[in-house]
Amino acid sequence: MDYDAIVLGAGGAGLMAALTAGQAGARVLVLDHAEKAGKKILISGGGRCNFTNMGVEPGCYLSANPHFAKSALSRYTQWDFLDLVQRHGIAWHEKTLGQLFCDGSARQIVAMLLDECARGGVEIRLETPLGEIGHADGRFRVAGASAPRLVLATGGPSIPRMGASGIAYDIARRFGLNVVPPRPALVPFTLGEADADLKAISGVAFPAVASAGGVSFEEAALFTHRGLSGPAILQVSSYWSPGEPVRLRLLPDAAAKLREAKRRAPRAHLKAALAEHLPRRLADALAARLALPQELGNTPDAALDALGAELEAMEFRPTGTEGYAKAEVTAGGIDTDGLSSKTMEAKAVPGLYAIGEAVDVTGWLGGYNFQWAWASGVAAGRAVAEATAAGRAAT
Repeated sequence: MDYDAIVLGAGGAGLMAALTAGQAGARVLVLDHAEKAGKKILISGGGRCNFTNMGVEPGCYLSANPHFAKSALSRYTQWDFLDLVQRHGIAWHEKTLGQLFCDGSARQIVAMLLDECARGGVEIRLETPLGEIGHADGRFRVAGASAPRLVLATGGPSIPRMGASGIAYDIARRFGLNVVPPRPALVPFTLGEADADLKAISGVAFPAVASAGGVSFEEAALFTHRGLSGPAILQVSSYWSPGEPVRLRLLPDAAAKLREAKRRAPRAHLKAALAEHLPRRLADALAARLALPQELGNTPDAALDALGAELEAMEFRPTGTEGYAKAEVTAGGIDTDGLSSKTMEAKAVPGLYAIGEAVDVTGWLGGYNFQWAWASGVAAGRAVAEATAAGRAAT
């Protein structure tokens, strides 16, 4: 069976590419081994799908080429996707830091994408093993279908329980494309024996500034039975390299707060002063770790200043991360040097496109990765449609 394009992957990026090309007149087939379309969409945002962010800009993305995402993001913005959501009557709300969620269910976003695919006459085959991918005479052949254009939209290996894998990298390498070594991103850290005392406060969340890899994020952090998590931690994990420390600002202006506590209540101990600003269990754990048994009134100001400096940049050395099983996305991926930033087409393989999480573009937590899926999908979908129209005109 012949098509104008075959899209591998029925996730956000793949469906967006398919509906864009289909509505512009291309005959599109989407193939996926999963039993449902949009499986990662369905579990995202606690089931409500954080579908984009008000603050999307290229600087919110990590890539070996920081300029690569600019073209696609500028030509299909968060406002464009929000318009689509509103045209489908999906109620939404804004949470912290510009994050947009469905009022109802993530199923509404999947239904919207499938409705748009149907409008474009897109054929979707689920539970379909891909098998070998052939390429000869300017056509790609997969699962009994052929087309002059093939779109890789199978994502990365994060959340393997959803059926995720690195198949996009295998296909890309087969066609001569390089792959930036993939790694788990937006992922919790594990801590070792040096921080075993913190396991006792598993479940304690607190506001913090987390720093690693030259970046800092101010959001909530969380101690877990295995290490560190929470939005601030997930954010810096994308920039962290093994062996590097992670620093947490646990208490802003800590030295001044400790001096003030000493002035007001000189007979109080450190944990009482900390408990005025931090969760009680965290205050107790920090007081034990910092080992200051004296009353504040008997503690020199210089010692309080040193403690304050530690509270503003407490250092942890993760033993690693919780891996792809707990990673929300995959960093690294198909090297952007081999792709057109305008069309997402492989420079050396006409008709081959790569989009979404499969590509070496990783966004911040908070809807940024979905926006990359939408934008890169639209870029490839438009390019497929234009190439289809040009091919028909030539014949």
